[in-house]
Amino acid sequence: MFVRHATMADLAAVASVEKRCFPAAEAATEEEFRERLAAYADHFWLLFDEEGNLVSFIDGMATDEPDLADDMYADASLHRKDGCWQMIFGLNTVPEHRGKGCAAMLVRRLVEDSRARGKKGVVLTCKEALIPYYASFGFKDEGVSSSTHGNVVWHQMRLSF
Repeated sequence: MFVRHATMADLAAVASVEKRCFPAAEAATEEEFRERLAAYADHFWLLFDEEGNLVSFIDGMATDEPDLADDMYADASLHRKDGCWQMIFGLNTVPEHRGKGCAAMLVRRLVEDSRARGKKGVVLTCKEALIPYYASFGFKDEGVSSSTHGNVVWHQMRLSF
């Protein structure tokens, strides 16, 4: 397995994995990924198997805003290369590779890279059931988020450096 940042050539694979991993109301569209990749492909970490198939990815943007807001998902122009907070929009692993540590590898890599880039920390939102998972990496639950993305209740979690 190997990790690298995305390029526009990864668009179809990223969109396909997202569709397999999230309900339609929560999944980013191919067009949204096209805009994100054009603005911040280096904020996508892609994990490939030995055959070169995309099996997992984590993505987000950098911003000076301390909280993850719904408009960030839809407006790639809100990305700030030198923003002090790394946001996580999604963590995707195809079903046949779940339970093998793929997601954990990507979370650790994103955290490591964000620290090396001088960020204040990393912010994400997740469903209540995933709070313990992200807490295992040191994220702290800040309670229910103002996000209504996909008409779901989200908790905001933060890992401060």
